[in-house]
Amino acid sequence: MLRATAVIRKPAVKAEKVVDTVTLDHEGRQRRRVSLIGDGGLDFLLDLEKPVALNDGDALKLEDERLVRVVAAPQPLLEIRAENPLRLMRIAWHIGNRHTPAEITADALYIENDHVLAEMVRGQGGVARSVTRPFQPERGAYDHDCGHDHGHHHGHGHHHHHHHDHDHDHKHGHEH
Repeated sequence: MLRATAVIRKPAVKAEKVVDTVTLDHEGRQRRRVSLIGDGGLDFLLDLEKPVALNDGDALKLEDERLVRVVAAPQPLLEIRAENPLRLMRIAWHIGNRHTPAEITADALYIENDHVLAEMVRGQGGVARSVTRPFQPERGAYDHDCGHDHGHHHGHGHHHHHHHDHDHDHKHGHEH
């Protein structure tokens, strides 16, 4: 089976090398190894060294140098708005405190549709409405994705020393 072994980020994708597209929801764009069928019928194996977050417009590089463009599928989400930026920031803090993936735009937040979080948003004075659109949540602050093809060797290590402990007790539940 034909394998895709590298990710090319959106700005570097050469349109003339794209032979198919693959439409995936947010969860489907978080894989390391999975058999996929492109929208045009191309059957291939995604076979990366480690899981990589794929974004809309990125491409998967096949062994024969051809590319398959990644398209973010529309999916059910909650669109969260508030009367002012301060209230929206407070709601964003509460969503982040629940470790919920969120997409942040200039005037709205988007999260996966969850009735418990919708009620929490309304309780904080925000508005939550169901929408269907592609989901591109923020990546973590420590998510240094080097899973794409640079075309050269780095020659340096990626050593990060974080002088804090990630074990913490929130003193609240995470029920959904």
